Amino acid sequence: MSLPDRAPSAPPAASPFHALPAAAVLAALDSHADGLDAAEVAARLQRHGPNRLPEAQARSLAGILLGQFRSPFIYLLLAAAAASLLLGHHADAGFIGIVLLLNAAIGGWQEWGAETRARALRALVRGRIDVCRAGRMSNIDTESLVPGDIVRLESGLKVPADLRLIEAERLEVDESLLTGESLAVTKDAQAVLDADAPLGDRVTMLHAGTLVQSGRGLAVVAATGRHSEVGRLALAMRATESPPPLVRRMAQFTRQVAVLTLLLIAGIAALQLLRGDALGEVFLLAVALAVSAIPEGLPVAMTVALSISVHRMGLKNVVVRHLPAVEGLGACTLIATDKTGTLTVNRLAVETVWLPGPGIVAPQNRAAAALALAAARCSEGHAAPGDAPPDHAGEETGDAVDLAFLRMAARFDYDAVLDAAGHRGRIAYEPALRYAADFHADGDSLIAYVKGAPETVLALCGEQEREEAEAAVRDLAAGGYRVIAVAAGPVTEPEAQSLDGLILLGLAGLIDPLRDEAAGAVRAAQDAGIRVVMVTGDHPLTALAIARQVGIADSKTGGGLADTDTDTDTDADAEVVTGAQLRALEAAGDTAAFDAAVAGARVFARTEPLQKLAIVQALGRAGHVVAVTGDGINDAAALRAADIGVAMGRGGTDVAREAADLILVDDNFASIVAGIAEGRTAYDNLRKVIWLVISTGTAEIILMLLAVLSGLAPPLTAVQLLWINLVTNGIQDVALAFEKAEPGVLHRRPRQKHAPVFDRRMIEQVLLSGAVIGTLCFAGYVWAQEILGLGHVAAQGFTLWLLVWCENMQVMACRSESRSAFRVSPLANPLLIGGVIAAQGLQFAASQLPGIGPLLQLHDVDWQHGLMMALPALLPVAVSEAWKLWRGKDGSLPR
Repeated sequence: MSLPDRAPSAPPAASPFHALPAAAVLAALDSHADGLDAAEVAARLQRHGPNRLPEAQARSLAGILLGQFRSPFIYLLLAAAAASLLLGHHADAGFIGIVLLLNAAIGGWQEWGAETRARALRALVRGRIDVCRAGRMSNIDTESLVPGDIVRLESGLKVPADLRLIEAERLEVDESLLTGESLAVTKDAQAVLDADAPLGDRVTMLHAGTLVQSGRGLAVVAATGRHSEVGRLALAMRATESPPPLVRRMAQFTRQVAVLTLLLIAGIAALQLLRGDALGEVFLLAVALAVSAIPEGLPVAMTVALSISVHRMGLKNVVVRHLPAVEGLGACTLIATDKTGTLTVNRLAVETVWLPGPGIVAPQNRAAAALALAAARCSEGHAAPGDAPPDHAGEETGDAVDLAFLRMAARFDYDAVLDAAGHRGRIAYEPALRYAADFHADGDSLIAYVKGAPETVLALCGEQEREEAEAAVRDLAAGGYRVIAVAAGPVTEPEAQSLDGLILLGLAGLIDPLRDEAAGAVRAAQDAGIRVVMVTGDHPLTALAIARQVGIADSKTGGGLADTDTDTDTDADAEVVTGAQLRALEAAGDTAAFDAAVAGARVFARTEPLQKLAIVQALGRAGHVVAVTGDGINDAAALRAADIGVAMGRGGTDVAREAADLILVDDNFASIVAGIAEGRTAYDNLRKVIWLVISTGTAEIILMLLAVLSGLAPPLTAVQLLWINLVTNGIQDVALAFEKAEPGVLHRRPRQKHAPVFDRRMIEQVLLSGAVIGTLCFAGYVWAQEILGLGHVAAQGFTLWLLVWCENMQVMACRSESRSAFRVSPLANPLLIGGVIAAQGLQFAASQLPGIGPLLQLHDVDWQHGLMMALPALLPVAVSEAWKLWRGKDGSLPR
């Protein structure tokens, strides 16, 4: 291969390299035929840095553990612990410290395990490439490449940087991980392109992360590392990270709890000071009330609930990199899914065949055998059997179209295709020819087998076959198929000039087929009230055809997308919006029109990576909780910007996995639906825990407030309050997090994006339960002193035991917000039943132990009185059941 000499002048710096002649690009990069010398390479390496993507700092175990303390709830607990230490209440501070450490240990262990599994998915081997420097060709580490280097390309090479082609010989590149286009792109070093040509149409360029499928070439390095297209995506990812919905909701909920706590403490303290209580006593009571109001067990229960879902999802090959992402997936209102490798298998296949006379037949039909074998004869490569699973794609080599025909032929007489005895010549496919041919001896005759573009192959056949075939081509193209014509016939010489008067064997419709589970998964997501849209870099026709098959778009035929070579007719179908249309709206600066176009579309085709990011952001502005699925480099920025990013683990790229919150190890789109169910279950269980913890905390505040207003001594001590919150509730609320999914969890509408955790429904049930329990325990406190004649200390112990019973009963009511507690089987959550028994066992054991009984004021309360208090504790359950019945099944208030 030869190189053009150095051009006389450099083009303007702003000129896109893909639209400039190769000589002008060399001049702009100050490079030449012999490449750069060592001194220049060193200088450029210093200036541009190594050729690697910007990497986020790896999270250490210590960093992950410290990260568990970055939560508003944790800050409140730390403040309570500090106040307890200042007052000398070391037991109180110790209880809170235990909860904080337990929360950090559980969350840190789970996230470290997920991080370790995610790291195991990365490719650790560095690439190498042939580069010409100072007139000599050598093989170097790809990280050492600099702009201006001259590199040699060959089949199988993973492109290490953005390159401008200088020469290309039958060069085809798989760009599916960057553009979403299933078919290999034929590159042309001499093509003349517009400066604003879309990324997928820049045939003079090769981009980092793509794969050379066949051919060879010579190119100059145009951009490395962060300056490449992939590098730009990596930088965009860092700027667009969005916190998961649960993090936002819990922050809002924590602020509400903190404000309410401060107001209540200030009000009660003011009442005490007005009646003349000592300042020290008032402060002690304020600390006790703060301990009551702040749900110490909630962070642990929240972590456990999410960890349970993480474990369940792990069994289904879903790796969760961040705990809150579980609930986030359950909260999503829209899934923006990639096409190639996500809905489809990223493996081109012959899906339908048209034959002269019979018309449309299945590719496995014996009538299609002649077409299959003829097409296979003029195909190159090695294919897995036609019925082999997609996992065998890694064993295949060759052009995607050739492989599709080879797999099809494998169903028939494949041995005849492999027999090279009669081979007499071949015409390899070239973009200029638009066909490939193979010549075989058949006795005394020479038979030509030809496959290629329909218009080219039909021109080699008889006139009588063209009209019907041309109509079939239009129908197949309108269905989103890539159409290949196949013909055969006797010729005189194995030369192109002798190809004439052939017999048309038929037309093959090729498409990247759907995954078996894709349509069902999309339908299940839609049944769950979730909108599904497709965002792809593929052609509008192909994208719309797949969208219709999978149920994303209306399953109508025809439409305004009949032109397979241009996008000019795509606006005739309102379901499809193209990258060119989005680019025009962005250029006009009309955000409202852009958002309106995004809101109305179901399919986004011919989109570029940063356009995917803009689409996700527009959907977010529309109020959606957006989950983005994808496997390619082109999906990375959108994955990071989305509320929840879901990457493919097996067929995906490192960039996509690093950007995602969840990783599907088996690349199974259907796992998304399982994740949605788990996410909704996790959130339901969190609400149940919040109902339990906040209602019992409210009951404790009401109990204390009634005592203050009545002029009585506090009915509970700070240690007793901690005993209830951190031990009794700590057992029950964690067990409540193990509840199974509510019936119909996937048949209800998603929550609104900004819906608070503490909504009207939660406020009603918390206040009702808290008021009933608090008033009942205050009545018990008074009854113990006035009727039973117990002293103040014994009455405190009596009240503690009654409150424990009430909370044991309340946890049963909290097992469902809409169903009766009596309709939820106890066997569905044996851990909860065990937790209730354990709570009473601890209560009984504490009353008998010399050291703990006096501390908790239980030493003067006998076990008979303890058992007797179970009967009045049924009242809160009865009230909750009546409230559920009044509200109606499944709740009349949206969640």
